[in-house]
Amino acid sequence: MRALITGIGGFAGSHLADHLLTETDWQVVGCVLSECDIPPHLQGRTACRAVDLRDPQAVRHMLEEVAPDVIFHLAALASVGDSWRDPWPVLHNNIRAQLNLLHGLVELNAAPRVMIVGSNEEYGLVRPEELPLNEETPLRPNSPYGVSKVTQDMLGLQYYLSHQLPVIRVRPFNHIGPRQAPGFVAPDFARQIAAAEAGQCPPHIQVGNLETQRDFTDVRDMVRAYYLVATQGEPGEVYNIGSGQAHAIQELLDVMLSYSRVQITIEPDPARLRPSDVPVVRCDASKFRALTGWEPTIPFETSLRDVLDDWRVRVK
Repeated sequence: MRALITGIGGFAGSHLADHLLTETDWQVVGCVLSECDIPPHLQGRTACRAVDLRDPQAVRHMLEEVAPDVIFHLAALASVGDSWRDPWPVLHNNIRAQLNLLHGLVELNAAPRVMIVGSNEEYGLVRPEELPLNEETPLRPNSPYGVSKVTQDMLGLQYYLSHQLPVIRVRPFNHIGPRQAPGFVAPDFARQIAAAEAGQCPPHIQVGNLETQRDFTDVRDMVRAYYLVATQGEPGEVYNIGSGQAHAIQELLDVMLSYSRVQITIEPDPARLRPSDVPVVRCDASKFRALTGWEPTIPFETSLRDVLDDWRVRVK
């Protein structure tokens, strides 16, 4: 089996490559925007190609060369905050890249299994009585990023219905773990704590809304789910993936501060507040669990300790 991971240099993509290389005998091929995006620990273990997925000819050439049996389409701009500040790059990148990928497969008359990564942000403006969110919950995206993910989701469904392309869609909820880039709550807190411990900045943490609650899953559990989706998922279907438990951002911060080696003070930062913030998001992943038996195995506290330890190494 040959797997193509778009966005292999990213947070989930690099962990998925680790999982496939460790737990399967598959050949892993990666796609990155530029060669400098290839994670050092994957060099020599995977065949990586620098491809701009917004270029349809480049995408088609890559698909011809690689001839994958399975595609994990993870490449995307993933910051909700960035999508508020400048919506078009997020919309253009996420939609155009996937369209080129799916259309290229149709043009080549190729039919690998394709996993499309959506997001819980597709559900957007959630009503309390709708919790936990299942796959039938109405999609009400309330950010440009959420709109881009709804479009990716529906494009995947359309290519399944119109061209019988074996596309399986997932809507993962928040995931955390080592290697996550700044711009997300856990690495943002961890970076500030690690920098304070190293004496690189004052012992303060700037925070946004601490009352919101989100469903967090360790990225290493998440990519294990992605493998199960690709091997056991039903083409045309969509699956929520999440822990089923909501944690307040205040709880996340408290756990991380309990691991700090220095005393930290908290400073509210209005710039970290979003124009639209849903109070509670919680996943119903019963459909996926019934199909595969998947359950998350890494405790929330362990994930946060690993995030902080990762940033302690990075800030040295």
